Amino acid sequence: MARPESRYVCGTCGAASLRWEGQCRSCGGWNTLVETVVERPRAGARRKQVAAPAVVALNEVAAHDTERLVIGLREVDRVLGGGLVPGSLVLLGGEPGIGKSTLVLAVCGRVVAAAAGRVLYASGEESAAQLHLRAVRLGLAQSEHIDVLAETSVERIVAAAEASAPALVVVDSIQTLTTDELDGPAGSVGQVRAAAARLQAYAKENAVPVLLVGHVTKDGTLAGPKTLEHLVDVVMTLEGERFSGLRLLRAGKNRFGSTEEVGVFEMAGTGLIEVADPGGAFLETDSLGSPGVAVAATLEGSRPLLVEVQALVAPQVHGSPRRTAAGLDTQRLALLIAVLGRRAGLNLASHDVYASIVGGLTVEEPAIDLPLALALASALRDRPLAPATVACGEIGLTGELRPINGLSRRLREATRLGFTRAIVPRNAWRGEEPDLSGLTLVRVASLREAIAAALVDRPPDGERGRVSEVAIPVGSES
Repeated sequence: MARPESRYVCGTCGAASLRWEGQCRSCGGWNTLVETVVERPRAGARRKQVAAPAVVALNEVAAHDTERLVIGLREVDRVLGGGLVPGSLVLLGGEPGIGKSTLVLAVCGRVVAAAAGRVLYASGEESAAQLHLRAVRLGLAQSEHIDVLAETSVERIVAAAEASAPALVVVDSIQTLTTDELDGPAGSVGQVRAAAARLQAYAKENAVPVLLVGHVTKDGTLAGPKTLEHLVDVVMTLEGERFSGLRLLRAGKNRFGSTEEVGVFEMAGTGLIEVADPGGAFLETDSLGSPGVAVAATLEGSRPLLVEVQALVAPQVHGSPRRTAAGLDTQRLALLIAVLGRRAGLNLASHDVYASIVGGLTVEEPAIDLPLALALASALRDRPLAPATVACGEIGLTGELRPINGLSRRLREATRLGFTRAIVPRNAWRGEEPDLSGLTLVRVASLREAIAAALVDRPPDGERGRVSEVAIPVGSES
């Protein structure tokens, strides 16, 4: 038998080194080298003769309609594309304490309630008694069809799964598993890769979906080798602020569906609860109408969401001006500050700027440009936006407004939630405009026009403001 040797493998790029070094020479990452046991084949070993497998032409492959395992949690099924595909390997990541274990235990309960079969829950982080405490909180303590296994050996977990033939296997978490084939510690590159490959082989051979829970690093990326994300079929992430009740479930990779859908949950005493109306879940009605607050109509996959954008502009005290963003791209914020100063006459170079999306949501699409710019202008001039106004549009470097996709769907959701005025790019529709009864469209061509159309004079207490009268045309209203 070949003598095992030790290598130090980078957890980011997978490069190997003979000795430990503080920085990986391949990717430049610091403290990413982890000792891993590898085996080298013996010199002179004879290569085995392998029979050529039978191949099938693509047009002769039988197309079987594989029925998905519908979980029963509408938001999870939405992100997965309709449910779990038999034989798939799904990875769920998230920050510590965000609710990953609570979510997967709720998934187990829904699968059992749908009479889909038994579920095997293998936990390497908690004992069976600790899992029972969480099950009591979720109302699943009396379930007879959820088998609990406190084990870290992947061979034992696979053996238990093959013996019980469950409809779903849950492993919490993949970083705690070890395999008997390697001597490295749990969480090392070799152990994580070998354990995931063994579970994938079980899933494919038995047509059983396997749900893995994964850790994340301090910068928010999934821990472990990058090959782990390539190995699995679906990568989902549970996001949100730990001190906020809202949680977002996203798919960063999905071989069986779209990666643009998002599921919205709310953390309660009985676990994660699906949000019945996520369209307005991120709006704080008490702060609407205040200076520095704007409402954006975003689109997450096929789901329109209205979010509240808040901005605070304060005079610079000392040093360089600060640019802080939460839920927004910091580089995009800096770009909009430059466009506001050059194209709209609003100089923010000597001010500290803070911007955030309420509710812990992260928005990266270009449609957030216009509401963010309006919130910055409102905060600088200390004047609120017109009541019941929603905005969406992309801003170019010359200050022009560009059309965005799915605008009709966004505005219909805004109308349903009670908004009566929308500031949109002038060329928002290339063809015939949709019927948006009850919504006044303010079509503008530039950022300067949008600011003039959005801001109102600050009213006395108890009175409504009015839109400022400016010489700049603000577009047509219909």
